[in-house]
Amino acid sequence: MKTFAGRLVVPLALAAFLTSCGGSGSGGSPTSHPTTLTVLAAASLSRVFPQIGVLFGQEHSGVSFKFSFAGTDTLAAQIQQGAPGDVFAGASTTYSDQLSSAGLIDTAQPFCTNRLVLVVPPSNPAHVTSLKDLTKPGIKLVVAGPTVPVGAYTLKVLDNLNATYGADYAKNVQANIVSQETDVESVLTKVKLGEADAGFVYITDAKASPGEVRASTLPAYAQATATYPIAVVKASTDAATAQQFVDFVLAPQAQALLRKAGFGPPPTTSG
Repeated sequence: MKTFAGRLVVPLALAAFLTSCGGSGSGGSPTSHPTTLTVLAAASLSRVFPQIGVLFGQEHSGVSFKFSFAGTDTLAAQIQQGAPGDVFAGASTTYSDQLSSAGLIDTAQPFCTNRLVLVVPPSNPAHVTSLKDLTKPGIKLVVAGPTVPVGAYTLKVLDNLNATYGADYAKNVQANIVSQETDVESVLTKVKLGEADAGFVYITDAKASPGEVRASTLPAYAQATATYPIAVVKASTDAATAQQFVDFVLAPQAQALLRKAGFGPPPTTSG
């Protein structure tokens, strides 16, 4: 297994084509002092968050970003170990609740949701045409580890499918797991390269890889919906600007980019 800890600096002049989205939705006064926000975000956000950062920078002069994408469990561990960061954006409320209870982040707010799909290589060499096929001997299935949100959601999906395919379905599918990865991007990459016959990833990852994988939706009853929380890290050296970014992610411009990438809206809270 490998650790995905890539960092991406987004200059303010990038992606001028996004200016057509126009208008401010972040709230608060635009930042005027030079600052770099370090955003610790789930690997599944690696395509859309830099775009959101560009839009934010266009409205807040002097702000640039350093994004660190990894599995949410890895991000939480980094914060617990004192790694520098200004904003936490994960793929599971389990970790945000833990960090908030420990006083390491502010109270998190849900900003989007995601769903799982099954992906296979374009040539589908193992002829996986149904979820039942995942129990066939010799199938090479790759998933994320159980501590990674997408891995935990995968296990929940398999358990839910027992209702259709029999009580031993999840156990038989898990017997075909040949690798447990540290984040969803690693699962996707192995399927793209043909190193696995199938894998479970987020629908947003499949949507961002047209022609590189074939995706199959899951039955609604078996689906495990991922809720993504965002919060300011308590140790942030610029909490005010970090909060402005959190507010911006929740605002219409950023939400439109998230919808375009395939993310669902945040869950509604009943009052």
